[in-house]
Amino acid sequence: MSGSLILVAIGLVALAVGGELLVRGAVGIALKLGVSTLFTGLVIVGAATSMPEMVASIQAVLAGSPEIAWGNIVGSNIANSLLILGGAAVVAPIVLAGVGRRDSVVALLVTLVAAGIAYTGYADRYVGVALLVALVLYIVWRYRHPPAKAEVEAEETAAPPNFLLSLVFFVAGVAALVFGGGWLVTGAIEIASDLGVSETVIGLTIVAVGTSLPELAASAVAAFRGHAELALGNVLGSNIFNILLIGGVTMSVSGQPLPPELLATAWPVCIASALLLVLLCRYMNRIGRLFGLLMLGAFAANTAIAFT
Repeated sequence: MSGSLILVAIGLVALAVGGELLVRGAVGIALKLGVSTLFTGLVIVGAATSMPEMVASIQAVLAGSPEIAWGNIVGSNIANSLLILGGAAVVAPIVLAGVGRRDSVVALLVTLVAAGIAYTGYADRYVGVALLVALVLYIVWRYRHPPAKAEVEAEETAAPPNFLLSLVFFVAGVAALVFGGGWLVTGAIEIASDLGVSETVIGLTIVAVGTSLPELAASAVAAFRGHAELALGNVLGSNIFNILLIGGVTMSVSGQPLPPELLATAWPVCIASALLLVLLCRYMNRIGRLFGLLMLGAFAANTAIAFT
C-alpha cells in the first residue's frame, strides 16, 4: 500500500509540472503558427492530454478488460465536464464570451452517437473505424473554419515567442503528463483493487479521474494564466478525442459490445454533462467560482453513486 501511495504522490507532482509546461508551450505554438489558441486547445492539447486515457484503454483491451476501457472513456468525459472545468473555474473564473459554441455541440453529438451504440448493444470493428474517420473529418473541418469573431476577441495577444523553446516546453509537458498519469493510475488501481472494487467501477472512477488529471492540470494552469479559451478547448477537445479516437481504437481492437453496466447511470450522466457544456457556452458569459463548486459537487455525487 505504501508503494502505491508513493506512486500517486509522484504522479501528482509530475502532473503539476507537466500542466505548466504544456500550457506555456501550447500558447507559444499557437501564436507562432498563427492558429487560434482555442484550436490549439481543442486539437493539440486535447489530443496530448488524452494520451493517458489512450494508453490505459488500449492496455485494458489487450488485457481482456474492455469494461475498464469504456468505463475510462465515459468516466473521463464526465470528469472533464464537471471536475476539470469546475476545478479550473474555482482556480480562476473562466470567461466564455461565446467561446466553444460549435465544438460543445460536436461534443454532445458524438456523445449521443456513442451512447446510441451502447444502448443498441451493437458493436463491430467497422464502427470503430468509422469513429476514427469522423475524428479526421472533425479536425479538418475545425482547421478550415477558424474561431468566430467572439472567440478571437477572447484571446490574449502577444508577440510570438521562440518556437523551438515552445516546442520543447510542449513535448516536456506531454511527457510529464503521460508518465505522471501512468504512475498515478497504477497506484490508484492497486489501492482500489485491494478494496475489492469491480473493473467497471475502477474504470469509471479511479482510472477515469487519474487519466483526466492531465486535463485538470493543463486547464487549471490555463485558467490561472487567463487563457480561458485554452482551458475550455482542452476540455471539449479531450471529450471529442476520448470518444472518437480512444473509443474508435478500443472498438476497432476489441469489436465487443459496450459494457451494459454503464447504461443505468454513467451514460445518462455523460450525456447530461455534455448538454451542460452546450448550455454554458451558449447562454453564460463566464463560469464563476460558485458554479465551479456546484460542478465539483455534482461530480462528487456521481462518483459516490458509482461506488454504491
